Amino acid sequence: RNALRKQCLNILDNSPPRHSFGYDCTKRGNLQLLDDSTLMFVAGNVVVILNLKTKEQKYLRSSSGGGIATVVHPSKMYFAVAEKGIMPNIIVYEYPSLRPYRILREGTEEAYSSVAFNNSGFLLASVGSSPDYMLTIWNWSQEQTLLRSKAFSQDVYKVTFSPENEEQLTTSGTGHIKFWKIATTYTGLKLQGLLGKFGKTSLTDIQGYVELPDGKVVSGSEWGNMLLWDGGLIKVEICRKGGKTCHNGPIHQFMLEEGELISVGADGAVRVWDFEAIDIADSKDDSGLFEIEPMNELVVGKNVSLYSMVKTSNTDQFMCYAQDANGAIWKLDLSFSNMTQDPECLFSFHAGNIQGVDVSPSTHLMATTAHDRSVRIYDYVDKREVTLTRFKQGGTFLTWAPRVVSTSESLITVGFDDGVVRLLEVYDPKGLTLVAGRNSSSDAEIRLKQAFKPHTAAVTAMAYEKNGELLATGSLDNTVFLFSVGDRYEAIGFVKVPGPVRELVWSPPTHEKSTLLILCENGHVVEILPPDPEKQDTVSTFELKNISMKHFAFRSIKSKIMKGKLSCLINDMEQLGQEITEKDLQDDPEVEEEPLPDIYIPETPSRILCGFYSEPGQFWLCLGEYDCGFLYHCKFSEQQDNVDPSKRQDEPFTYIELDNACDDPIRNFHFSSNRQLLFCGMYSGAVRVYTVEAGDVTLKSLLCYWQLSLHDNHYGHIQRLRCSFDDQFVVTTGEDGNIFILSLLPQEDIDRALQKRKAKIPSPRSDLEKDRIVDDIEDPNAYSIENAKQKMEMDRMIKEAEEKKAIKRKLLAKLQKEFKQLLLKNKDLPEHVQFHRAEFELDPRIREETEKSTAQRIRLVRKELAWEQEKQRIGLQKLQEKHQANEDLLLKPGSHISGVQLVGRQAEKLQKAIEKAEKAKAKIERRKKEWEALYARKPDENYEDPADVHALKEAYDSMGDFKLKTAKDFTVPEHLRMTPEKKRRQLMYDAKSEINSKVLALRDNKIACIDQIRRHVEELKNMQANMEPSKRLPLPKLPSLLPQEVPERKMQYTEETLIAYKETLSKKKGHSTNAETSEHFSGFGGFAGGKAEQTEGVPTPDTAETEEGSQSSSLQTPSEPQESTLTDLEIEILQAEEIKNLYMQKHLLEKVRLIWVFDAELRLLRHQKMQLDIGVKMADLRHLTLYEELLLLKDFERRENTLQEKVNSRIEESMLMTRKLEECSALMDVKKRDIAKLLEREKMVHTSFQSQLGENNKFVKFLTKVFKLKVKRVKKEVSEEDEDEESDDESLEESSWGSEEDDSESETGALDLSTCPPNCDPDIFENTIQLREKRMDIEEALTEEKKIADNLKKENDSIAKKLKVVNASLKAAEAELELFQREKQQKLNELIVVVPLRLHQIEFVNNVSLPNDLSQALIFTNQALTQLQQRIQELHVEKVNQWDLYKKARQQHVQLNRDRRDMETKIQMLQEKSKQLMQLKFGRVVDLQALQVVSVNRNVEEMKEKARVNEVIFAREMEAWEVSTGIAEVTRANTQKLDELNSMLMQKAQLEEQLDALKFCPQGKQFHGKPQAEIEERQRLIELVEMQAQEIEILQDEIDLLSRKGGHILPPAQPPNV
Repeated sequence: RNALRKQCLNILDNSPPRHSFGYDCTKRGNLQLLDDSTLMFVAGNVVVILNLKTKEQKYLRSSSGGGIATVVHPSKMYFAVAEKGIMPNIIVYEYPSLRPYRILREGTEEAYSSVAFNNSGFLLASVGSSPDYMLTIWNWSQEQTLLRSKAFSQDVYKVTFSPENEEQLTTSGTGHIKFWKIATTYTGLKLQGLLGKFGKTSLTDIQGYVELPDGKVVSGSEWGNMLLWDGGLIKVEICRKGGKTCHNGPIHQFMLEEGELISVGADGAVRVWDFEAIDIADSKDDSGLFEIEPMNELVVGKNVSLYSMVKTSNTDQFMCYAQDANGAIWKLDLSFSNMTQDPECLFSFHAGNIQGVDVSPSTHLMATTAHDRSVRIYDYVDKREVTLTRFKQGGTFLTWAPRVVSTSESLITVGFDDGVVRLLEVYDPKGLTLVAGRNSSSDAEIRLKQAFKPHTAAVTAMAYEKNGELLATGSLDNTVFLFSVGDRYEAIGFVKVPGPVRELVWSPPTHEKSTLLILCENGHVVEILPPDPEKQDTVSTFELKNISMKHFAFRSIKSKIMKGKLSCLINDMEQLGQEITEKDLQDDPEVEEEPLPDIYIPETPSRILCGFYSEPGQFWLCLGEYDCGFLYHCKFSEQQDNVDPSKRQDEPFTYIELDNACDDPIRNFHFSSNRQLLFCGMYSGAVRVYTVEAGDVTLKSLLCYWQLSLHDNHYGHIQRLRCSFDDQFVVTTGEDGNIFILSLLPQEDIDRALQKRKAKIPSPRSDLEKDRIVDDIEDPNAYSIENAKQKMEMDRMIKEAEEKKAIKRKLLAKLQKEFKQLLLKNKDLPEHVQFHRAEFELDPRIREETEKSTAQRIRLVRKELAWEQEKQRIGLQKLQEKHQANEDLLLKPGSHISGVQLVGRQAEKLQKAIEKAEKAKAKIERRKKEWEALYARKPDENYEDPADVHALKEAYDSMGDFKLKTAKDFTVPEHLRMTPEKKRRQLMYDAKSEINSKVLALRDNKIACIDQIRRHVEELKNMQANMEPSKRLPLPKLPSLLPQEVPERKMQYTEETLIAYKETLSKKKGHSTNAETSEHFSGFGGFAGGKAEQTEGVPTPDTAETEEGSQSSSLQTPSEPQESTLTDLEIEILQAEEIKNLYMQKHLLEKVRLIWVFDAELRLLRHQKMQLDIGVKMADLRHLTLYEELLLLKDFERRENTLQEKVNSRIEESMLMTRKLEECSALMDVKKRDIAKLLEREKMVHTSFQSQLGENNKFVKFLTKVFKLKVKRVKKEVSEEDEDEESDDESLEESSWGSEEDDSESETGALDLSTCPPNCDPDIFENTIQLREKRMDIEEALTEEKKIADNLKKENDSIAKKLKVVNASLKAAEAELELFQREKQQKLNELIVVVPLRLHQIEFVNNVSLPNDLSQALIFTNQALTQLQQRIQELHVEKVNQWDLYKKARQQHVQLNRDRRDMETKIQMLQEKSKQLMQLKFGRVVDLQALQVVSVNRNVEEMKEKARVNEVIFAREMEAWEVSTGIAEVTRANTQKLDELNSMLMQKAQLEEQLDALKFCPQGKQFHGKPQAEIEERQRLIELVEMQAQEIEILQDEIDLLSRKGGHILPPAQPPNV
C-alpha cells in the first residue's frame, strides 16, 4: 500500500504531463510567438511552450488549478498568464527562465477573458468575464492597479491599446464595441467609455478589430463585412464588389502592416486590403456600403477556420503562424510573390470534444476519436501521431479489442454519431508484399474490416464479454445490441432499455455467470443474461423477447443522508451540553441554503455518470446533479416480475461519501490492471486517484486520494481515462480537445524501462491482401439492422397488396365486360322478350330518392338566389330608365344657332382651340389607361409569386407523407391502394412461370447446340476420310439430352419402342418390375421418344465412325506406294488439299468449343433459380397473410367498385358541364358582338336622318316625330289572302323614348303623321319613312338578339350552378372513397404479419424509450429516411439562404421606405407649389384636368358673335339718334373743358412742390461729380472680393489635406472690419 501511495505521489511530484496531444484551438488568441522558433499556447490547465525545430514541449501549470489565458510582452522577455478561479491572479513570467516575475492580484472575481500589453510594454490591460466584466489598467512592473471600470454587461472578447495613442483603448464582445479614453478629471485619472452605435447596421458580435493611426477603428462582423468606426459611429460598411461579403463568416483578427490591412476570417482565408482606400472610404449612396476588392488573398484550405495569427520577426519574409479552430497550426507565407510557399500544416490535433480513447492491450499505442470525424493512432512513448483516418460522421466511442478477440491485437471498434459501428484494423504496411505502385512509407495504416449499423442514434458505449465471444453496443436510441464475435460479427439481437445508454459493463472474471450491466442516463440500471445465439429466431425481428432482465430504478437518498447527518450533529451538541445556533448549521458545508422537505426526491432523476460491478447482482453508481458527492452501493431486487420498470423506485443499501465532490462529480472510473488503483475523471477536468485494497468490493479502503488538475475547469470535463497495459502511464481526454499523458513512475525509471520496449505496430494478417475491400456505410440515413429487416417486410406487404388490387381490378373489368355483353345480347333479342333498362335496376327506390334529393337541392338554391335575382332585375330596370332619360336630353349632333355662322379667322381659331382640347383630352385618356394598366399589374394583397407556388407544389409532390398507416388522418396514396388483383400478383406465380420459360429456352438452346455440333462432327468425319491417320485429331464427344430434361416425352412411345421393350422384358424376367421399368424408361430421352437409345446389336455412332475410319485408312494405305508415280503438280495439289484439311479440322474443332457455352448459361440460370427459391420461400412465409388480405379485399371489392364508379361518373359529369359552360360562353361572346354591330347600324341610321334634315328646316320636329313613330307590326302569314288584311290593321303608336314631343303637339297642330304636310319636301318625307323602317328592323333584330343573349346568360348561370353541385358531389364522393380506403387500411392493419429480416436490417426507435407494446413499431423505408436527412441538410442550406435573402430584402425594404418617404415629401412640396401658382393665376384651386379638356363651344361662340353684331347695330342706332338731337356736341365740348381744367391744376401742384424743395438745399454742389459715399462703397466691395478669393484658396488647401490623412484644420481667416 505504501508503494502505491508513493506511485500516486509521483504524479504530483512530476506535475507537468509527459506529453500533450492537442490544444484549445477554439480559445481566442491562443497562439503566441516567443521567438521565431518557439510557440506558446494553452492546453487545458497547462501553458505549452513548443520548440518548432526540435518539436519538444515545455509545460507550465496553472497555479490556481483552472484554465488560463496568455499574452507576450512586446520585448519577448516576459509573458503574462491570466488564470481562472476565485479572485484569480495574473502572473508575469520571465522568458526563457520561466520564473515568476510579478503577480497582479484582485483584478476580477472568477476569470480573465483577455489581457494585453501596450506598445511600450509599460501598461497591462485586463478584462474579466462573468459576473463582473471588470476592465483594469495595471502598472504591472510595480504590481499596481491604475484604473478600473466595468467594461460591459455581457461577454467581452478582447481588449487592446491604441498603437498611436496609449491613452486610448478598445474592447469588443457580444453585440458591442466600446472605445475608452484615459481622461484627466478633477478627481484624477478616469476611464471614460464610448459605446459604439450600430445605427442602421444590424447588431453583431465583434471578434476582431484594429485601430488605425488617425483614431478610426476597423472591425469585423458576423456576416463577414468590415465596419469602419469613426467617433463611436459606423461611417461605412465595407464589402466586396457586387455586394459580396469580405469573408464567408466572422472576421477574427486584423493586422496593419506597411500600409496594408490584413483580415483573418473563419472561412480559412487571409485577405490583404488597401489601407489608404479603406481609411478614406465613404458611402456613395444611402446604402451605407463601400465596395472594394482585396489586393491579395490566401485560402489556406477547405476545412480550415482561422482564429488568430502571429507574425515572425524575420524582415526578409512575411511568415506567420496561424491558429486553426479545426485543431491545426499552420505556417503561412504572406509575401505574395513568385517565391511564395504553400501553406504548411505543422501540427494537427483533434478539434473539440474527444469522445473515445483506448490503449493497446500489449504495446504503447492508443487510439482516439472525436466529433471531428477522425480516428487517430498515437505512440505515447515516442510522443508522435502514427496515423489517422477520416470518416463522414463524428466518432462517439472507441474500444480496443482484447487479446481474446484479436490475437494480433490490431482490432479497434469505433462507434459513430449515425449509429454505425466500424471494425478497424491497424497494421504495419511494411509487412505487406512489395507491389509496384504501393506506397509503404507510413509507419501504420488503418483498414476497414467490417461496418454495420445496429442503432439509429449515436453509439455511446461498447464492451466485449470477458471471454471475447460477444460484443455489446449501446446507444441514445434506448437499445443495446449483441453481436457474436468471429471473423465477421453476426447480429444476435437487441434489447430495449428504459433510457439512453450511458455505459456497458460486463461482469468481471471472478463472477460465475457472464452478465451485462447497462447503465442508463435517466437513473435506470438493467442487467441481462446473454442469450444463446443459435436459439434466437431472427426471422421477423432481432428484438430479444424472452431474455432474462433485471431492473433497478434509482431513488434518491441524499436528502435522507443529509437529514441523518443533521440529527447526529444535534445529538452530539446536546450530549456536550451546547446550544445549537444558526451559525453551527451554517458551518456545516453539507446543509442546503434553502430549506428542503423532510425527504426530498428530485422530480427528474439525476443522471447516472458511471458505475461498475462489486459482486454478482450488486454494483456501485456515481450520479450527477442533485445526487452527486456520493458513491452508492446498489443491488437488484428479487421482485422483478410483474413490475413496470418505469414505475420502479429502488434505493441503494449503502453509500460512501466523497470529499469535495458535491459540485465536482466523478464522470469516469478506471481500475489499474491489478485493481489496486482507482482513477477517477472529474467534472472539473481533474484526475483523482484512490488506493484500493485487494478484494475490497465494499470500497472501505477508499479513504484518501490524490488529485491533479489538467483540463480546463469550465469546459474541460474529462470524457475518458485509461491506464496503459503495464500500468506505467495514464491517458486522459477532455471536452476541451486535449489529450494528456501522465507517467506513474519517475522519468528515470520510465526511460530505463522503455529502452528495451518500444511501441510496436501490429503486423498485417497473412490473408489481408486477399480480402476484398469492405463496403462502408457512408450514408448517414442508411437503415439500421432492425429497420432494414422491417423495411423488407414492408416492401413485401406492399407488393402483396398491389397484387391483390390488380386481381380486384381484373375481376371488376371482367364483370363490366360481362354486363356490357348482357346488354348487347338483350338488345339483339326481339322487342317483346327484351328487358327494359329499368329492369336492370336493383332497387328503383334508390333512383327515386336521388331524384327527390336533387329536386330539393334545386329548390333550395332557387330560394337562396331569389333575393339576388330580384336585386339584379331592379338594378337593370333603373339603368334602362336612366339611359333612356339621358338619351332624351342629349343635344342633337350637328345642331347650331340659326342665323349666325363663324367664318374666316374666327372659325380657324375656333377649330384650333377644339383640336387642342381634343388632344389634351386624348392625352388625359391615354394617361388614365396607363395608370389603369399599372394598377392592373399591381399584385393583390393575397398575390403569390408563381415561382413560389411552383416551388410549393413541387415540395408537396416530392415530399412524402410519413404518417403512420394506423393514424386517423392517414391518406392512402393512389399507388398504394390495394386491390385483389394487386394482391394476387404478389403470390409470385409470374416469377415461377418466368423461370420455367427460361429453363425451356435453355433446353431449346441445348438442342440447337447438339444439332450444330452434330453437323460439325459430320463435316470432320468427311474431312478426316481424306487425311492421314496420324494427322487426324480426336473427334469431340456428341452430347445428348437426358430423360429428365424432357419429362413431357416420358409417356411418348412408338412401335419400335414397344418392340424393343418387349424383347428387353423377355430377356430380363428375373429382374424386378420396378428395375425393369426404370431401366427401360431410361432410354426415352432424346429427340424422338426412344430413337436416341441404341439396343444391342445396333452399332452406335462412335462404332460406326471407327469402322468408317478403319475402312478409309485401309483404302488409303494401299494407295501410298503410288505417290511416286504422281507428277509434281499432283503432289503440290495434294499438299495444298492436305493443308486446307488441317486448317478446316482445327477451325471446326475450335468452333465446336466456342459453340458449347451451355454450362455458363446453366450456372447463370442456377443462380437466378436460387434467388427465385429465396423469393418463393419468402412468399410461402407470407402466403397466409396475403391470402387473408386477399379475402379481406374481396369483401371490400364490391363497395369499392361502387364508390369508384360513383367518383368516375361525377368526374365525367363535371367534364361535361365544363364543356357546356365553355360552349355557352363562346355563344354569348358571339351574341355580344352581333348586338354591338346592330347598335352601330342603329347609330348610323340616326346619323343619316340628322344629315338629311339639313339646316333651317321648318319641319324638323315633325319629321323627327315621324322618324321616332313606333308602328305596331304583325308578322306576315304564308297565305296571300290575309296579306292585305294584315296591312290594313296597322296601328300607330308613339315611341316611348320620344315622349318629349307630346308637348309640341299643340305647335304642329293636327298634322297627319302618315302624309306629307304642305311645303315639306316629299323626298325627305319618304326617306324618313324608309329610315324609320330600317330603324324598326334593327330594333326588332336587336330585341331578338338580346332575348337570345339573356337566354344564353340564364343557361350559362344554370350550367354554372349545376357545375358547382356536381363538383360538390364529386368532393363528397371522393371523401367517401377516401373514408372507405381508411377503413380498409385499418382492417388490413389488424392482420398479423410475419416479417423475415436479417440482423442488420433491424432497428427500433420510439422517442428514445423502450415501449411495452411492440405492436406500435414503425416500419420505415431506407429511401425515405435518406430523403428526410438530405432534406434536413437542404433545409439548413435553404435556411441560411433564406436568412441572407431576408436580410437583403429587409435592407431593400428599408431603402424603399426611405425612397417612398422622400417621394411623398417631394410630391407634397410640388402640390403646395401648384396650389400657390393656381392661387396666383386663378385666385382659387382648380381642376387642371378639367381645365385642360375645356373645349370651345361652337354655340357659345356663335352667340357671342351674334351679341357683337347686335352691339354694333345698336351703337349705330345710338349715333344716329344723337346726331339727330345735337346733345352729343354740347356734351363733348363740356367734357373737353373739364379735362383742360384738371391738367392745369395738376401742373400747379407740381410747381409748388419744386419751390418748397429749393428752399432747404444748397444750390449746385451735390449735382457736380460722383458722391463720396459711392466711392467708399466701391472700394469696400473690392477688398471684400479679394478677401473671399483668399478664403477660397485656404479652404481648397484644407480639403486637399483632409482627403489624404492626418491633417489639422486651421481656423478660418477673419474678414476685415468694415
